[in-house]
Amino acid sequence: MMLALLRHLRAVRRNHALEHATIAVLLARSGRPVQLLGRASADGFYIVGRVGPEDLQAAALEALLRLRRGESYLAISPLCGTNLSLTGILTGLAAFLVSRRSGRWERLPQAVLAAMLATVAAQPLGRLVQKHLTTSAQVDGLEVVGIEALDTRLPVYKVRTAWRGPDA
Repeated sequence: MMLALLRHLRAVRRNHALEHATIAVLLARSGRPVQLLGRASADGFYIVGRVGPEDLQAAALEALLRLRRGESYLAISPLCGTNLSLTGILTGLAAFLVSRRSGRWERLPQAVLAAMLATVAAQPLGRLVQKHLTTSAQVDGLEVVGIEALDTRLPVYKVRTAWRGPDA
């Protein structure tokens, strides 16, 4: 049971890294602002956005190649939901800790300041959390096995991956 959970988490982390790298490649290639959303799963990742399936496949393959070549920075994104979640948790906690003392309204300026400091701290912490917990750039056994358009009305794609590396 525990081994299966660890395999699942490793798969999601690898696919999360490939998702970030793919979006980075797509954004660099577009030369214009593009709205893209990604979501990793154990068997690949989803991309929501106006991108053609051929462009998406080319970007995913390039991203995988670049990660394999050691460009692990592509796995870390300032746009990641990990950063947003961590920012929310830290700012809420900071404001709560300051405001729970007596005289809540008098402590409002301190609570706002604590929340702002937590927001600033969340940026580098978010990168560390991505690097060590939510992504893994160790993709040597990962393969892109297909891309599927999930809905004809919405630009939603599933990039399917498979792990061909060691089970460790």
